[in-house]
Amino acid sequence: MTPEQIVLVQDSFKQVAAIKDKAAALFYNRLFELDPSLRPLFKGDIAEQGQKLMATIGIAVQNLKRPDAILDTVRALGVRHKAYGVTDAHYDTVATALLDTLATAFGPAFTPDLRAAWTAMYGMVADVMKQAAAETAPA
Repeated sequence: MTPEQIVLVQDSFKQVAAIKDKAAALFYNRLFELDPSLRPLFKGDIAEQGQKLMATIGIAVQNLKRPDAILDTVRALGVRHKAYGVTDAHYDTVATALLDTLATAFGPAFTPDLRAAWTAMYGMVADVMKQAAAETAPA
C-alpha cells in the first residue's frame, strides 16, 4: 500500500467505526446475498460476529504503517478460518461484500481512489491469511 492509501483507509475507517454495527449488518447481509452457502459457517450470534469483524478490521487499519506488528495475528486468523471451512474463493466474495458495504456507507464519497485503497488493504490481509491457511496441514 502507498502512504496515501494508508491515510485514506485510516481516515475513512473513522467514519465506518462510527456506524460499526450498521456497517457490520450491511456487510453480512451482502455476504449472504452474494453466497447463501456461507451462512452455515457462522454458528454464533451474527451481531457478535459483526463486533469481532469490526474490531479486527480496526486493528488491521490501525497497524497499516507497521503490518509486521500484526502478522502473526493475521496468520493465525487465516488458519482458524481454514478450520471453519473457508476457501480461497470465499475471500473474493468477502472482498465484494466489503467493498459493496463501503460503497453503501460512503455513497458518492467512495471515490475510485478510496476503493483502490480499501482493495489494497483487504488484499494485503487476505493474502497473508490465505498463505497461512495453505501452509497448514489438513485437519
